This record gives sequence, C-alpha cells and structure tokens, in this order.
Amino acid sequence: MRRLLVDYLVYLVVRMMICIVQAARIETGERIARAMAWLFCDVLKVRGKVVAENLAHAFPEMAAADRIRLARAMWEHLFLLVLEVAHAPRKIHQTNWRDYVELVNEKELVRALLDDRPTLIVTAHLGNFEVGGYVLGILGFPTHTIARTLDNPFLDRFVNRFRARTGQHIVPKNGGYDRIVKVLEGDGAMTFLADQYAGAKGCWVEFFGRPASAHKAIALLALEHDARISVCASRRRGAPMRFELNNHAVIDPGDVGKSVQTVPELTQWYTSRLEELIRDAPDQYWWLHRRWKDTRRRRSSAKPRPMVAPIRKSA
Repeated sequence: MRRLLVDYLVYLVVRMMICIVQAARIETGERIARAMAWLFCDVLKVRGKVVAENLAHAFPEMAAADRIRLARAMWEHLFLLVLEVAHAPRKIHQTNWRDYVELVNEKELVRALLDDRPTLIVTAHLGNFEVGGYVLGILGFPTHTIARTLDNPFLDRFVNRFRARTGQHIVPKNGGYDRIVKVLEGDGAMTFLADQYAGAKGCWVEFFGRPASAHKAIALLALEHDARISVCASRRRGAPMRFELNNHAVIDPGDVGKSVQTVPELTQWYTSRLEELIRDAPDQYWWLHRRWKDTRRRRSSAKPRPMVAPIRKSA
C-alpha cells in the first residue's frame, strides 16, 4: 500500500510538470532544456563517465572539447524530447502534420505497410522515436511496439495512453511473444528499439567499430514470418517540433539471395544502417546507455562452481 501511494505521488508530480511544460511556449521550453542540459552534463555529471567513454570510442578522432559539447547537446535533446511529447497531442493532427513532419524515402515503407506481408520497423534511441510512432498512427499505419512495462503503474498507463492515441499498441517486453506472433501472422507491423545490450548470449555484431550484443529475435522473426525489415528514424531538424521521418533502408530477406540470409547477417545489416543514421545526428542519440558491455571473456574464464550434493532430509 505504501509503495502504491508513493507511485501515485510521483505520478502527480510528473503530471503537474507536464502541465507546466504544455502551458509554456516552445521557445521558453527550449531555453529551459538548454539550462537543464548544462546542469546535468557540466554540474551534476549524470552518467558522465559512461557518456564520455562511449563518445571516445565512437569518435576517437574528435577533440575532447567537441565531445563535451556533443554530450551537452545530447542532454538538451533529451529534455526537448520530453517537451515535444508533451506538446505533440495538442499540435500535431491529421490536418496539419505536414507543418511538423517531413517524410523521407517514404514510398518503399508505405508499399511495405500496405502489402499483405508483415513488416518489422527497426529504430534506435535516436531522435524522437515516441513522436515517430505517433505520426505513423496519424498517417493511418497503426503499429505494435515492444516496450518495457514501467515500474510505476500510474506512469505506465499515462505513457501508454499517449502512445495509443493514434493507434500505437504496446506489447510488453516480457511475456509478449504470443502477441507478436499474432500480429505478424495477421500481416501487421511491429516496431523495435534495436540498440540495447542483449547480454552475453546475444548476437554479437560490430557497432561503431566495437563488438555489441544485439537481440536475435528481430532477424529470427523476419526469417520465420517472411517479413521485411525497415530501418527508420524520426529525427529533429532545426527547431523543436520539426521532424524528419526517414525510412533509411528496407530489406526483404526473401529477395536478397545468399548475401543476407542468416540471423548474424541480418542483425549486422540493420545495426550498420542504424549506425549510419546515428552518425548523421550524433547529438540526438542516447549515449548514456551501456551499449558495449562485453562479458563473454569474463564468462568463459570464470571457474565452474563445484557441484554440491543435495541435502537429503533424514527420515
């Protein structure tokens, strides 16, 4: 009961903050985001070591001062993302979405979404992926998105209401496999954030020149269900609330012959395409993830634990 009360109080605080953000002008919110970025990056140094290490590995040729500016720009982007999510339902509608969103290479994606085959939309923690799903719904293409259930049930319902406003359906990350299969068997569209660490048993690919563990499920689902994979991103262009919804690349495992037909090859293909998108807008990527953890050597060198005979209760 106490936990539920604390969760509800946190939810109320978040809702009040969002109300304040919605009442403020976009330009005011932009200035606040810039100030908060300075606070989190330069003063509090939140996850500063992780961000610095990731940027040093990803851009070794970049000067240290430029990497600091890039880290600060990343934090500004994160606060702008919240601002944009708060304003999107009030500003972006079916009649005016063109004022806020520019479509890039959209024909192939539309063709795939209209076809009688399933589509896997792969993206990353890049740009404003929440607005990307929101806009696809406005365009008449409802999607099913894999997402982790938030620990706070009130916040979880609140966030999912925003996602479902235009037809984006959330599938829980844990226990949602049967629902994923049902969507694909019905020739629907599934969306995946495909840039998170998948553990030592994941599919190891190269990402920014370093080994990174990726989930095998996307490639397995594409091969098993004859689904196209579309690598997309919704990136900010210029001012806040101005986006580019980019269908960067599409692959059909059934058409490419022997070049890309295995799980490692497909996983490396979409990982490389995501890297291309990130390199084009590095300030809009979440560099605070521990994306490049490599525990394989530690696991293999660990000594096996001695077998312990079970203790039997005496009669």
